[in-house]
Amino acid sequence: MPADQREMVAAVFDRAADTYDDIGVEFFRPIAERLVTELAPCAGERALDVGCGRGAVLFPLARAVGPDAKVVGIDLAPRMVAATRADAARAGLAVDVRVGDAQAPDCEAQSFDVVASSLVLFFLPDPNSALRAWRSLLVPGGRVGVSTFGEYTPAWHAVDDVFAPFMPERMADPRSRQAQSAFGSDAAVEALLMDAGFVAVRTATMTVPVRFDDEDHWYRWTWSVGQRRMWEAVPPDARAEVRATAYERLDRCRDAAGRIGFDQVVRFTLGHR
Repeated sequence: MPADQREMVAAVFDRAADTYDDIGVEFFRPIAERLVTELAPCAGERALDVGCGRGAVLFPLARAVGPDAKVVGIDLAPRMVAATRADAARAGLAVDVRVGDAQAPDCEAQSFDVVASSLVLFFLPDPNSALRAWRSLLVPGGRVGVSTFGEYTPAWHAVDDVFAPFMPERMADPRSRQAQSAFGSDAAVEALLMDAGFVAVRTATMTVPVRFDDEDHWYRWTWSVGQRRMWEAVPPDARAEVRATAYERLDRCRDAAGRIGFDQVVRFTLGHR
């Protein structure tokens, strides 16, 4: 990853580290658990989590392969790594959590049976070369699994669109609605893995109901995840107006129980070396 982009991404997630995945919204955990289920790690297998965040995938992986297996998590954000390392110690999990670049992990070739990466691939400047790098880390027959976003509730598009006037071109929403993008369909993501040399590629999907207690809960959540970078792209003197506009649109996105939220399709794309 280019140095300037690497520093930008690391800084954003460093600033989010303290509250990342800790705002009371069920989002990363169910996605991570399904990814681990699809990968079906076995006791004793060596596992790598690329872009481990606060351990949503890393910790279930570690529990699945057992205390004597090699489990490594890498993340670009040093404060995220420090927090996850501390969480792992408190949970009694023997994992190696280190700063690392998802685009080109500094790991020994053919040293893992499983490579997992949840909601990371679309942030990378060259997803195909990243996948090739991950493939080189797997033993023959080893498995890769990535999660990416599919479609979500159409009414919610208007909420996300409040950021559109402020977004640099390279800061595209990873929940891309463009059918021609590299992440716009199951077939497109499968093609990425096949182009990187993976075989027996397949896709599974699930729908995650994302709900918020109120508008302020949504606002706090957006600052605690990757969407934080969108807020930071909005000039400070424009944020109050953007927030007010978003709140108006949020009110149109209530479910049958009256809760604000959206339903997010998540795809899990898996392959073998």
